[in-house]
Amino acid sequence: MPIIWNKKWECAPRKDIEEIQLERLKATVKRVYDNVPYYRKTLDSMGVHPQDIRKLDDIRKLPFTTKDVLRDNYPFGLFAVPKDELLRVHASSGTTGKPTVVGYTRNDLETWSELVARVVTQAGVTNKDMAQVAFGYGLFTGAFGLHYGLEKVGAAVIPVSVGNTERQIMLMQDFEATALISTPSYALYMAEVAEKMGIYPKKLPLKYGLFGSEACTEEMRQELEKRWGILVTDNYGLSEVMGPGVSGECQFQDGMHIAEDHFIVEIIDPVTEEPKDYGEEGEVVITTLTKEALPIIRYRTRDISSLNPEPCRCGRTSMRMKKISGRTDDMLIIRGVNVFPSQIESVLVQSEGLTPNYMLVVTKNGYMDELEVQVEVTEEIFTDRFKELEALEKRIVHRLYTVLGLNAKVRLVAPNSLKRFEGKAQRVKDLR
Repeated sequence: MPIIWNKKWECAPRKDIEEIQLERLKATVKRVYDNVPYYRKTLDSMGVHPQDIRKLDDIRKLPFTTKDVLRDNYPFGLFAVPKDELLRVHASSGTTGKPTVVGYTRNDLETWSELVARVVTQAGVTNKDMAQVAFGYGLFTGAFGLHYGLEKVGAAVIPVSVGNTERQIMLMQDFEATALISTPSYALYMAEVAEKMGIYPKKLPLKYGLFGSEACTEEMRQELEKRWGILVTDNYGLSEVMGPGVSGECQFQDGMHIAEDHFIVEIIDPVTEEPKDYGEEGEVVITTLTKEALPIIRYRTRDISSLNPEPCRCGRTSMRMKKISGRTDDMLIIRGVNVFPSQIESVLVQSEGLTPNYMLVVTKNGYMDELEVQVEVTEEIFTDRFKELEALEKRIVHRLYTVLGLNAKVRLVAPNSLKRFEGKAQRVKDLR
């Protein structure tokens, strides 16, 4: 029988969920109107005021918030509390400009731990587990978010952080870690390193992999489960609205359960901004309902997913998000065709003779876009069956054409020749 951390809200009737959402949405809109000049000015310009929010559908009257809004109000312009009420500040890396800064009051941190406790319990982790956190500790929210949520359920935490992979494997073995927290791409790399060290990953005590921070295709999940012999669950969150804890998969792996008493999740058409029906893919938009320091209204995440309102076999009634299939800003347009890296990854991971390590290189030849897929072959193919490489390359080109509808150049490269990533994998080089 699945363990449920917070039955009151994870298993609440839809009527109760909607009632608490409306109550908290009204309070959040009033909070930002009274305390955040940007939102007050924006709402006034739209002719919308807190008293106009009378039902949940009225959320559509509210403005969207984008990452640029956070950057334009750097560092504390969107905060709804004075700095002396903050207990912690996190921020994005700022690789594409000013970092986005987020803050937490004492209540925010307690809420965050509660939400992550739900996520790790959904995955099967209990107070009997030893969890190795292989996210980078620092301004990034992932490591600290999982750390305190794991401690809340009573799991022992090994705060290894990221990097020094051989040491990671040694500690995993010596400390008998049963849960691994990392990006899926780093978990795959760790399996490679373990094998090179003469350690068979499936023989380690590891039982659970709780992966996040980057999209993980179903094919990548299956590869990770095969390599490690563990249950792999996806979890979702982003710094701008809290960090990890927005949603997470249970052991049935049938969508990520949303903490609906703390967030309203919408799916919209990224172009028209109109709402999508249940089951239809679109852009994820999130409104926080309990965040004190940095309440956010209708944050456009750029992530692509869909919603399922049906109760789950695990007993939870909360709305479920489908695994993130890509990002609107990751989409490549090649000769007029929309291409997502996740589509290519699905083809490569399912293909015999290839490893899941790849790089997409986009260039322009005259007026024409060119896509090259660089992918590593396995040791066996590279050393013993070199003559099969040309045939393998042609098969991959054909499969990619079937999925994408365009011809891509495929370059098979030697094992271990492509860069590995300890944090989020960077799979695209757009050189146009």
